[in-house]
Amino acid sequence: MKDPSSKLAHRPGTQTFQPGTLWPLIIGQSRLAIEHGVLRTIETEQRFLEDNGVAFVIRVVSSLARKEQNQRIQQVKHSGRHINPFLPPEPALFVSDVSSTHLAVLNKFNVIEHHLLIVTRKFEHQEMLLNESDFAALWRCLGEFPSLGFYNGGTVAGASQAHKHLQLVPLPFAATGPHIPMEPLLRSAAPIGRVGVCDQLPFRHAFVRLGPQAPKSDMLLGLYSAMLETVGLDPVKRRDGVYQSGPYNLLVTGEWMLLIPRSKEFFDAVSINGLGYAGSLFVKNQQQASLMEKHGPMTVLTEVGFGI
Repeated sequence: MKDPSSKLAHRPGTQTFQPGTLWPLIIGQSRLAIEHGVLRTIETEQRFLEDNGVAFVIRVVSSLARKEQNQRIQQVKHSGRHINPFLPPEPALFVSDVSSTHLAVLNKFNVIEHHLLIVTRKFEHQEMLLNESDFAALWRCLGEFPSLGFYNGGTVAGASQAHKHLQLVPLPFAATGPHIPMEPLLRSAAPIGRVGVCDQLPFRHAFVRLGPQAPKSDMLLGLYSAMLETVGLDPVKRRDGVYQSGPYNLLVTGEWMLLIPRSKEFFDAVSINGLGYAGSLFVKNQQQASLMEKHGPMTVLTEVGFGI
């Protein structure tokens, strides 16, 4: 049976967004994808948990959404084959070409509305180091609306797909408080353009503040390489490219970059990805929410990273 949603989307290679148009494209394509049952936001109950001066946003998945999510997982398991959702992306989820190397695609199973994936056109492994074209594509999208870009470098860092993809979520995370909950702890960081640390963060990391002028992609790449070196992650050369030597999360805004090496994916049964280090955590039930309250989000983040 032909997918009716295929009539709703532009095809990759036919539309590169113009400046100022990405947000309307995301809104429009999200509406169409939802109407045709292709995109379903995972319903959550939002609450706040104060820890170390950060008002963490905790999203607890609803029972109905949990049932639907389990059904989707079982369908994938029973299919008996690995599926790459990005080659090609579902037509109704495709938003726009970003560059000659990257596409913008809606996250099919999103917790945050209008969650965008910036995907390489050709397969590159998620554990390959980011390159200049990755930063060029990310920066082009970041400039379109208030947003946070992040990258989960490997399964241990929370990556759910092996195909290289950066991610972008709109800001603010909540109606009250800082746009990014973790930002109050980043104010005492190193001077502009110098890789350093934030004294109030209890886990190993590298931080750099960006200047008022938009940096070029080669500059971002250079800072990223210096951050990897600072936390002890050396490049590993293989036949098909350059890979990371360990898992990490990278967060990028128009004003700063934060990189955190990872020691494990889970705290108990709670999977932590890059958004956790921005101050946004996702839990599957009330028991996991209680676990966050008992130990505190900052302890959780330190446990799945490396303590200082």
